[in-house]
Amino acid sequence: MKTGRKSGGAVSLATIAEAANVSISTVSRIVNGQTHRASAQTAERVRQAIEELGYQPNQIGRALKQGKTRVVAMLTANLNNPVMSTIASATEAALRDIGYVMTLCDTHDREDLQDEYLQAMRAQAVQGYILVTNIRSPGLAEIVARKEPVVFACRRNPYKPGAFVGIDNLQAGAAAADYLWSHGCREPAVVFPANGSAVTEERVAGFCARMSALGVPASRITKAAAPGNFHLEVGYAAARTLPDGAPWPKGMLCVSDQIAYGVYRCARERNLRIPEDCLIVSIDGSELNSWIAPWLKSIQVPYRDFGLPIVEQLQTIWNGGEPGEVILPFSVD
Repeated sequence: MKTGRKSGGAVSLATIAEAANVSISTVSRIVNGQTHRASAQTAERVRQAIEELGYQPNQIGRALKQGKTRVVAMLTANLNNPVMSTIASATEAALRDIGYVMTLCDTHDREDLQDEYLQAMRAQAVQGYILVTNIRSPGLAEIVARKEPVVFACRRNPYKPGAFVGIDNLQAGAAAADYLWSHGCREPAVVFPANGSAVTEERVAGFCARMSALGVPASRITKAAAPGNFHLEVGYAAARTLPDGAPWPKGMLCVSDQIAYGVYRCARERNLRIPEDCLIVSIDGSELNSWIAPWLKSIQVPYRDFGLPIVEQLQTIWNGGEPGEVILPFSVD
């Protein structure tokens, strides 16, 4: 048998057939698990060639030839947020590994768009839905009631317990409080969207509860909020509500990295030094921070690890099992 990877190009069935000295159809049957028409020696020769040449079967192409759509829809909001694109990328890769294609929709956190996309995806006979962010809507309630395959990430199912992948946001908020407290902050602030989601509300609640447990009265926790869905603008607008000319709190939690970026811009305009004048902690841990925000302390959420458990939850549903919650650990580096 001829062995050794050819230089350049992908390894194909023809490459394997040539190396094992068999026909392409024989290789195709063995790759697809149909070994009854080949001798044990032939099957072993083909398997050896596959291993040595590093052949990777095209799962997506195979699925399409079998006449299956094998499409999963992901709905998320505000893809300009690196968090959303990171989760989408990780999930797409995990789906591709099992022969599925992912289509991506940006709802912009609007009920009407969410329902339009859910209806359109159902018409396309998608085999499952992933909602990275969601809001209550008639279309979502209908899908949940029909018990269609759906996995929620970051924000839980608003209608009933079910498949979920995320972190403990209450504990993440508490971890931010512990960090500020350990650095001497006794009159903290928290910055968040006025029309926030369950995620941001839990982070604020966890932060305030831990500060209270540490002995900080609620009256000494400054809360700065602003409306909107674009967190950069929310952070900037919320920071502008803090008194101009007066010292800022010595430490603050921004419930997302992008809110922290907006706060930082306002601080610079007011000639405040970050972190010397105000220590800022956020929750997300974007890879951009080391490049553009070395002044920011961010709690690391493993968004790159969301993809595999999301897909495993879908597979559990497809196989008739009962999905549950997967709570991934965050870290404070």
